Amino acid sequence: MTPNNKKKHNALQRTLEKPVSCRGTGVHSGSCNTVTIKPAPENHGIKFRRLDIPGTHYIQALFNMVVDTSLATVVGTNGAIVSTIEHLMATFAGLGIDNALVEVDNYEIPVMDGSAKEFTIAILDGGIREQEAKKQFFWVKEPVHLEMENKSVCVYPCDTMKITCSIDFDHPLIGRQEITFDHRPETFRKEICEARTFGFLKDLEYLKKFSLGRGGSLDNAVVLDEEKVLNEEGLRYEDELVRHKLLDSLGDFSLLGMPIFGHIVTEKSGHALNHMFITKFLKSREAWETGPCEKERCLLK
Repeated sequence: MTPNNKKKHNALQRTLEKPVSCRGTGVHSGSCNTVTIKPAPENHGIKFRRLDIPGTHYIQALFNMVVDTSLATVVGTNGAIVSTIEHLMATFAGLGIDNALVEVDNYEIPVMDGSAKEFTIAILDGGIREQEAKKQFFWVKEPVHLEMENKSVCVYPCDTMKITCSIDFDHPLIGRQEITFDHRPETFRKEICEARTFGFLKDLEYLKKFSLGRGGSLDNAVVLDEEKVLNEEGLRYEDELVRHKLLDSLGDFSLLGMPIFGHIVTEKSGHALNHMFITKFLKSREAWETGPCEKERCLLK
């Protein structure tokens, strides 16, 4: 289960074949933004650049660049921020992309249809290519747990990469839901990327009262009142909400900078708790080691 178990196959870093762009509305700003995703060299990681602020530094998509997790994941440095990055980051994680430069003409990544679908389609249409450098991983050796009230995030040693998420809402259409993702790009494309963000009507009314969620609508979110889904087309999956929670978690954990080779389990977690877990995980130095994947089973094809 560690890099010492050598086999002839290696997982390589990946980037885009060519630049792709998406344009849409920022869910909180309400402004129409364009995001362009470009190929990047080996060991570059994911970096953001604000085109509307000349001379701004690149913002690395790493946990220590996170400046807010209250309503979305926001990264920033030297006074420049990029907000609502979680769906795009989930796309990179789900498709196994290690290196990319993301240019945006405003402070918020567009929400598109509330899922990662359009980012995924654009990147797959443009193509993904393997690079020469090996992909690096966190190899989990011992469990790490974080619990707060009735919520938790844990990671366990495992002979594969997977993540299990669960939610539990006192709502007739939700209740308890659980899903596991095996980190295969094809599974992400077919079963995860189309799951939309969701919210409750009473909460959306509260957000708009304070000039937040200006771009939120039934076109880019699943909205529920006390009994039903308000979107005319209904849900894309019976358990769409927990699928989206998993999508968000993929984006959050990608801010470690390297994938976790282990089994992540979240219970009613969100951006803030996921970020707290990352901090604890990195401090638990005895629980993991880093290195390339030199085993056939972890090839991300």
